[in-house]
Amino acid sequence: MRHFTCVQDLGDLKQALNEAFEIKKDRFQFSELGKNKTLLMIFFNSSLRTRLSTQKAAMNLGMNTIVLDVNQGAWKLETERGVIMDGDKPEHLLEAVPVMGCYCDVIGVRSFARFENKEDDYNEKILSQFIEHSDRPVFSMEAATRHPLQSFADLITIEEYKKTARPKVVMTWAPHPKSLPQAVPNSFAEWMNATDYEFVITHPEGYELDPRFVGNAKVEYDQKKAFEGADFIYAKNWSAYKDPNYGQVISTDRSWTVDAKKMALTNNAYFMHCLPVRRNMIVTDDVIESPQSIVIPEAANREISAQTVLKKILMGLSNL
Repeated sequence: MRHFTCVQDLGDLKQALNEAFEIKKDRFQFSELGKNKTLLMIFFNSSLRTRLSTQKAAMNLGMNTIVLDVNQGAWKLETERGVIMDGDKPEHLLEAVPVMGCYCDVIGVRSFARFENKEDDYNEKILSQFIEHSDRPVFSMEAATRHPLQSFADLITIEEYKKTARPKVVMTWAPHPKSLPQAVPNSFAEWMNATDYEFVITHPEGYELDPRFVGNAKVEYDQKKAFEGADFIYAKNWSAYKDPNYGQVISTDRSWTVDAKKMALTNNAYFMHCLPVRRNMIVTDDVIESPQSIVIPEAANREISAQTVLKKILMGLSNL
């Protein structure tokens, strides 16, 4: 595997899951694979789980790691061509990216949607420039439209906790005070559609996602109806995708908060969220603190998803 930005890059999904579970049994069995290899992790946006889990995964594989916070420890980067650079951005991404590639073997990039231009966001303008100009394998640590490491960890978690071969998985929108990207819900939908699970998306009208990611999922506008018989509830906020409201908060309806009454409609479902979570906006305290909440094991699996991806990339390098 050269680059990792979506579920399709993994190849056979069952095989990838088997690799993940093999790694989870012994995180250090491939510690020689990354010897004398360097991972550069580039953050245009804040991170906790992604930063820690990916760095730990690289260390498990014997890699050196470099972490760069672009907005704190580096020059501000211009990303547009044809711009007269007379402002506060003294370096262009087109020079910075190949320079970064000189110092490492693999690059991880975290760059959220900017909500300035929908076309730029959905063309993954930042991530694609790293893939094109770095001359290194590149993987997404969350981009404008997807968060594949998170979704892979979500899938690993569901596989561990499912009680039936084909569980009902429901992704529900929940209120949030700020505009959040569609990356996590897009990616989760894409990964769920790659399985044979029963997959339902529920949200208020106006919060429809890009049809390319919705795929074959059933869309249900009645949240309580969607919850009926569910085995997993995956809560997440996202801003509007459709024009003219792209990137905007068009509702903070608290009736969509996941609470115990709604969870009682499910088949004793597990509660999932990618974290960080706004308590009593997204989910009530009693739900996230309940025995059915698996947000911590889900977060722990971020190390496993990252290590599986890095292992496959390193194996690709060794085969060159």
